[in-house]
Amino acid sequence: MIIALESASSDPSLVLAARDGTAFAADAWAGEGRQASELLPHLLTLLESAHRQVGEATAIAVGIGPGSFTGLRVSMSLGKGLAIGLGVPLVGVPSLAAWLEGEPAAGAAIARAGAQDAFVLIRGEAEPRVVQAPELASIAGLTQVVAPSELAASFGLTQALPPHAAAAAVARMAAGRLATDPRGDDLETLEPSYLRAPRGIGSPGVVATWR
Repeated sequence: MIIALESASSDPSLVLAARDGTAFAADAWAGEGRQASELLPHLLTLLESAHRQVGEATAIAVGIGPGSFTGLRVSMSLGKGLAIGLGVPLVGVPSLAAWLEGEPAAGAAIARAGAQDAFVLIRGEAEPRVVQAPELASIAGLTQVVAPSELAASFGLTQALPPHAAAAAVARMAAGRLATDPRGDDLETLEPSYLRAPRGIGSPGVVATWR
């Protein structure tokens, strides 16, 4: 069983999946404030509802961002704690790529970068980039976008799809990685991909590399 966590935004999601990445239990929620801190309680509830035990996990998969600084720290800490405690591999998956994988109709994924800008990954591009608020409306006018509910409301992206299928995509992408490299990522060096430091903090630390 793969436990997948994705909390790069205010719309976190969780999935329990088979070894091949096929999800059999999922949870997602939206709002503002304490979503990331609710990951563990939601995970325990999801395990209980699926009649599974955390000890059945064979791997942990986690979205590595970019996106919410706090959300990424919480999910990475939980993911590493589970991986270490259970002695199973941990796989980091780029969050915006997973959002697009989870919503095939979307042409772009958008995550908050600051008060007036956002990280944007256009389908087909290798890396996300930071764009200002006026450009977001232009992008959303050209293609369907996936974006968390609070960001969509703030920037007027009325037709945005929420990233509620993100954890399921993280599980599938992680399963693909594990099929060729069952060791997963290095627990000591895997870190969230912040791309930029949060307000009031200097340069971000190590940026995880997607292999």
